[in-house]
Amino acid sequence: MAAAEVAPEVRELSRALLPDSDALGARMAERVAAAVPSYAREQFITRDELIASCASNMRYVLGQLSGEPGANAEGPRTTGISRAEQGVPYAAVLEAFRVGGRFIWEVLVEKASSDSRDVLLLAAADIWAVSDDLAAQVTDAYRSSLADQARRDGQRRAVLVGTILDGDFERAEELWQSAGALNLQGDGAYVVVSAECESAGAEGLNDIERVLRKHNVASAWRLDHDRQDGLVALRFGFDVDRLVESLAAAATGRVGVSAPFERITGADGALRAARTACLAATPASTEVVRFDDRPLPVLVATAPEQARSLAITVLGGVLDLPAEDRRLLVQTARVWLDAAGSSSAAARDLHVHRNTVRYRLRRLEELSGRDLAHPVQAAEVHVALECARILDLV
Repeated sequence: MAAAEVAPEVRELSRALLPDSDALGARMAERVAAAVPSYAREQFITRDELIASCASNMRYVLGQLSGEPGANAEGPRTTGISRAEQGVPYAAVLEAFRVGGRFIWEVLVEKASSDSRDVLLLAAADIWAVSDDLAAQVTDAYRSSLADQARRDGQRRAVLVGTILDGDFERAEELWQSAGALNLQGDGAYVVVSAECESAGAEGLNDIERVLRKHNVASAWRLDHDRQDGLVALRFGFDVDRLVESLAAAATGRVGVSAPFERITGADGALRAARTACLAATPASTEVVRFDDRPLPVLVATAPEQARSLAITVLGGVLDLPAEDRRLLVQTARVWLDAAGSSSAAARDLHVHRNTVRYRLRRLEELSGRDLAHPVQAAEVHVALECARILDLV
């Protein structure tokens, strides 16, 4: 900050007080400690550190007012960074600077000559502007430091999560220590979750760790280029079904969930299962698929090349149709299969006449060469439709 533009009388007074910055800083520290409990208890900062900081801030303000800022320009940033790293609550930091600002004003009034006090009062806004600037710089540095800490903590957590999910460990003790550092040690079961991300660096599950924490559920996550993977510690009263509900509400893309497991050493296998389950969901959806709940789609997702071959073999004629015709036949077949082969139920769900359903099914039979009245051939059509869905062919 450039030197403050103040009246000559204020400038001379500030210049005269500069050599007393250390003594004035000690007095300011006493005032702050008396007014702010966190500082009085030396809970975060020692008395010597507080005195040194107050003296530095006194030199900064007097230096700005005197036109002699000197080498203390980084003082406010240093203070802000230190308070954030020491864990001093932000409200306590702001209160300390309010107390300090009042103290500086009182000192200037006390030391001013009777002739210059009127000028001092007229310059009050300029003097307080310097104190406000000091507080603003400290605030910016404090917040920047907190953001840096969060990034470092996030990076560290991501590394620990990776150690567990990738099975990158030499001894079981190291894995268990990583779980402890992530607050994931417990007596319940675990699951691994894998979610697609819409874009690089974007979460596939918005703010999911905070969401689960509201349910008193511990979890830890890592964000890769196009995927967000996490380890969740289930607890009594919050089972996989409730977890799926929370995931579905937060999802921006497909999500897969592994089967529950009890030993954290099984996390790497669970990660593979969760990613396979994610691939079993419908593309471009926010569907959540459990590995142990949808065996056929999960099986199809494990062999995409074979799935493509099967879909083309069974549904090749259907896939060659114009888009709208293809959509109608596929939709009708899926609804009919979900309705256990009831044309009446399918017609009701599709809002069409029963004969329309029968016509579309006959056409699908002609194009696929499968007889839907034959259980095995109907099953082939069902599997082929699942292959086509997962591979986004229809």
